[in-house]
Amino acid sequence: MLSEIKLPPSAKILIGLLSVSIIIWWMYVLQEILILISFSVLFSMLLYPLCHRLEKWHFPRTLAIFVCLLVTFGILAGLISLTAMQVADFSDALPNFQKKGEHLINELQSWASQNFHISRKKQVTEIKNQSMILLKSSGNIITNALSTTLNSLSSALLIPIFVFFFLHYRDFFRRFFYMSFGRGNRNRIDLIFNKIYSVVQSYLLGLLTVIMIVAALNTFGLWMLGIDYAIFFGTLAAFLLLIPYIGIMIGSILPMLMALITKDSPMYALGVAGVFLSVQFLEGNFITPHIVGSKVSINPLAAMIVLILGGQLWGISGLVLALPFIAILKVIFDNIEALKPFGFLLGEPERKRKISNML
Repeated sequence: MLSEIKLPPSAKILIGLLSVSIIIWWMYVLQEILILISFSVLFSMLLYPLCHRLEKWHFPRTLAIFVCLLVTFGILAGLISLTAMQVADFSDALPNFQKKGEHLINELQSWASQNFHISRKKQVTEIKNQSMILLKSSGNIITNALSTTLNSLSSALLIPIFVFFFLHYRDFFRRFFYMSFGRGNRNRIDLIFNKIYSVVQSYLLGLLTVIMIVAALNTFGLWMLGIDYAIFFGTLAAFLLLIPYIGIMIGSILPMLMALITKDSPMYALGVAGVFLSVQFLEGNFITPHIVGSKVSINPLAAMIVLILGGQLWGISGLVLALPFIAILKVIFDNIEALKPFGFLLGEPERKRKISNML
């Protein structure tokens, strides 16, 4: 029989690599729908505890799901309103920023003329040339940006629908796995599902808590430096933590530019950079490990590799989804005997004492 055929190790490795290559290829080809489904699954897991609690209070499942979605929409509407108010205040002050920006450019031109002996006329000519090049390419840039934004918004509108069905048919999907892997594995399937829910919920709730703490630290640091719109810039940089490792540094660019334009000394911009570097150090070494804990126990090397692969495969969406989904894979690997070595490879290295005891 086919199940009794024994293959040499080299053939097994070749088949494994070929299978992984085919899966990655299909993930790339079907990235739009897979990204949509992936975010919907994560939001479903995040809303599941509230939905389950409402059902315990004798809410019909459909009504419970609608209440969860309404609460989510209310929170998002509040955040969008606060952001819109900050952006409106920011736009009102744009004329002043423009004047200060022009003054800064004049100072830079004088500095370049004095130190590098580049005449102002040559500088202006070069700026005009670069501006013309930028204008020629700006049409394509704006068109692509609008197209990408519209596609993202249209896809995002489908997420609540997917979330509704994932929550409504969760028992149906669980029975599918019972039928696929046999009733004898029912307890193991339930254990894996419970662990996946626990890991993902711990990661997402922990990430939200970290974002709030980092937003407060960013805002306090910018406020101490006297940077305008400290709350807006601090919160924006905190939400960019969704892009691991580099998000908070991307968020520091705008407040640094604000400091250069509005302050008399460039040392304020260095101070802003120092604030964000300090917050990132605290976040990476103390805040996130303490709050998220060992629920998502992925070693840093595996996390970096997965983030790079996720970014290359699905762009920013891949960076956001990489860590929670590699955590889900680790749970699955840890609970399937044949895949335990891969779960071990993804996890944190054990302490020498534990290894010596094992030996």
